[in-house]
Amino acid sequence: MRQNHYHADMISVEEAREKILENFFVLNSESISILDSLGLVVTEDVISPLNIPPFNNSAMDGYAVIASDTELASDEHVVNLKILETIKAGSVPSLKVIKGSASRIMTGAPIPEGADSIIPFEDTTELDWNINSDKSFVGIKIPGDVGANFRQLGKDLSVGEIVVEKFSTLTPSLIGLLASVGFEKINIIRKPVISILSTGDELVEPGQSIQQGQIFDSNTYSIYSSVLQLGAIPKIIGIARDNRGSVIDMIEKSLHSDFVISSAGVSKGDYDVVKDVMGEMGNLNFWSVNMRPAKPLAFGKLKNDNSFVPIIGLPGNPVSSLVAFEQFCRPAIRKMMGKSIDDRKIIRAKLTDSIENYDSRRVYARVIVESTNGIFTATTTGDQGSNILTSMAKANGLAICPEDIPEILPGQEVDVILLDNSIHLN
Repeated sequence: MRQNHYHADMISVEEAREKILENFFVLNSESISILDSLGLVVTEDVISPLNIPPFNNSAMDGYAVIASDTELASDEHVVNLKILETIKAGSVPSLKVIKGSASRIMTGAPIPEGADSIIPFEDTTELDWNINSDKSFVGIKIPGDVGANFRQLGKDLSVGEIVVEKFSTLTPSLIGLLASVGFEKINIIRKPVISILSTGDELVEPGQSIQQGQIFDSNTYSIYSSVLQLGAIPKIIGIARDNRGSVIDMIEKSLHSDFVISSAGVSKGDYDVVKDVMGEMGNLNFWSVNMRPAKPLAFGKLKNDNSFVPIIGLPGNPVSSLVAFEQFCRPAIRKMMGKSIDDRKIIRAKLTDSIENYDSRRVYARVIVESTNGIFTATTTGDQGSNILTSMAKANGLAICPEDIPEILPGQEVDVILLDNSIHLN
């Protein structure tokens, strides 16, 4: 094992993230259809303009009765009541229920004046009727309780009550609630538009023919999907070749967005043309971050008329690109959307194999997390090389080996960032 040593020229993950995030701000709001608002953040308290339910209505199909009429009702002693009318959902009762009478009522229909209880169909003689039955009367087989099967006016929401609180993230049930009080549109923090570009002469777009020495561009597709998963709007710009004209063209196409993410061209050994052009078109810093994978990182702002667009330059290796996206791009996008910066769960898990840290960088090892009886285990997904995308594809977590620990051994506990929030944790 190589001796660990401190990297004085590197910055920590936390420092890099802090420097990046101080340049990102919550975006402006816009009014959109509630159908397009899932996962977005509301910019103001939404107040109910009406009561829900807006009137007393029946919770089931049955008969609206006066409870005192049915006090002695049983299977052996059926109480017969005169049927006044049938009230369907969406209609209005026309008759008052008086002693000795009942109105046939459907679920959701307004409860008629005079009635104080709903008797379900199955507790009446209606289900026993045949062609010869007198359908002007119904027999009640159970005593009704006052208020039974009533949906009371304003029980769910009252006029003036907050339907959705400011800064809430909209869920399907909240969107349904907005619809229930008549909102068609809602003011939300708009989705950021994220421009995505790759750099390198060796890259070929999937679907094209590939020549010797070339590779397919996977970073654009994994970053596009990561942006989409966050609820933002990804915009593929294309591949910038290793010449000034191509890099300038691609950056100019990226400027009309909220954030630019590029991959490759940020390492010390990369062609200077990418770095030079990016530097000329804005203010760009190239960092070595004390982490593995994803040490090389660029951050800055590109000039766009009288404003600037933030850009993060990710490393070119596919796993490095995704790990750096998790640590730096993900929190930036969430901040723009008005959400908490960190949403990934971190758990403690027992390592089943080992993680080696040979150069005192913080290691993010790709692992599979499993849970048995509430005990978590983490197993590395194979070769941890930064070019081995299959090991990232198999992983549902990133196990963290701190900078000052040379090795985590089997059986020892480790912090794991869960990459899949749907992992069953029981």
